[in-house]
Order: sequence, then structure tokens, then C-alpha cells
Amino acid sequence: MVNKVQLIGRLGQDPEFQTTPNGTAVCKLSIATDERRKDREGNWSDHTEWHRVVTFGKTAENAQKYLTKGRLVYIEGRNQTRKWQDRDGRDRWSTEVVAFQLKFLGGDRQGQAQGQQQQQQQQEPPPQRQQSPPPQQQQQNNGQGGNQQQPTQQNQGSMPYMDDDIPF
Repeated sequence: MVNKVQLIGRLGQDPEFQTTPNGTAVCKLSIATDERRKDREGNWSDHTEWHRVVTFGKTAENAQKYLTKGRLVYIEGRNQTRKWQDRDGRDRWSTEVVAFQLKFLGGDRQGQAQGQQQQQQQQEPPPQRQQSPPPQQQQQNNGQGGNQQQPTQQNQGSMPYMDDDIPF
């Protein structure tokens, strides 16, 4: 049997951090996930589901240190249901995700601003690079006078080939 939960969502509030009497770090998170649904009339609407997440130890310490309200996070863990009694003595149950892995996705507001600056820089056209003549011309030129160099030509009309353009 498998009890595995994977979530990608945003924190609804800052993490709640506590330390147990024996020194174990505990961090509680409230995560919102969204999905689009089509109603009976064919209209699309967004539905938000809230998830209680708890994490322990070093993972809890990192969550408390780096996560803030609104931050996008990937969570992997297991579902757990706890039974408890309210003030009137009635039995209650709470279901939560016990997370054993967190990945911080996206950035905070400062990180998003840096990402936007990088994106703007990437949109600016790179400076034109001069290209040397094809190898055949170089061989012909070398035979005509030793180390004379021909002026380089600039590739007009298309972007020059750059090593950075290789996707792997």
C-alpha cells in the first residue's frame, strides 16, 4: 500500500515554529493549491484547497528560516489523521500531511525582482560578434603572403552563432 502526498502550492501564512520539550523542531504550514473547474453552465472557476502540513527536525528549521507567506513550495510526504478531544470532550479528527521533503520554488519578492531583471537582460539583443572567414579562405590567404590577416566580416541580417545558444 502507498501513502504518498505531493503538493505544489503557496503558503497562506508564515510558518508556525515550535520546539518540543525534548528539543525536536516542529513547523506547521498552511498550503493552498488551486485548480480550475468548469461548472454546469460551462463557466470556469477557480477552486482553492487548503492543506495542513507539519514537518520535523532539520526540515522544520529550514522551513521556518526560508519560507514566508505567499512563497511557492513543493511538498512530499504522507497523509496522517490524528484523533483528539475538544474542550467539551467530543472526539475530533484532523488530517494533515507529514512532510519529509520540501523544495522552495520561485523566489520571495526580492528574488522575483532579480528574476525580472535577468529576464529583461536576456531580452536585450546580444552584441554582434565578428566572425572569421571560412576555413577555405584562411588556407588560400595563408599561401599568399605568410601571416597576413584578412579583415573579419560581420554577419549582417542574422544572429551570429554563439556557444551559449547550444541547449545542452
